[in-house]
Amino acid sequence: MTVRQESGTVGEALEVWIDQDLCTGDGICAQYAPEVFELDIDGLAYVKSVDAELLQAPGATTPVPLPLLTDVVDSAKECPGECIHVRRVSDRVEVYGPDAE
Repeated sequence: MTVRQESGTVGEALEVWIDQDLCTGDGICAQYAPEVFELDIDGLAYVKSVDAELLQAPGATTPVPLPLLTDVVDSAKECPGECIHVRRVSDRVEVYGPDAE
C-alpha cells in the first residue's frame, strides 16, 4: 500500500507546516526533503515556498509536491520533535503528524 493510499489522499492537495515551538533542530526533515525543509540560522527547521524562499512566519504552510510526498511523510514520521504537520488543503485535516487521526 502506498502513502497516498493509506492516508486516503489520492489526488488531494496537501500542505505541510512546522511547529517551531516543538522543533528540536535535528534536521532529519531537511535530509529527507531538502526541497521542502531547511534549517535556519536559529537552528530550527522551516518550510520553503515553491520558489525556495524560507517561510519563517509561525504556521506558514507550503504545498507538498507529489513527487516528494513520501519524503515529506517520512520526515513527519521520523521527526523527534513531532513538529511536522501534513494536512489536506480542502478541509485542513491532518493526515500525517502528531495530530493525525
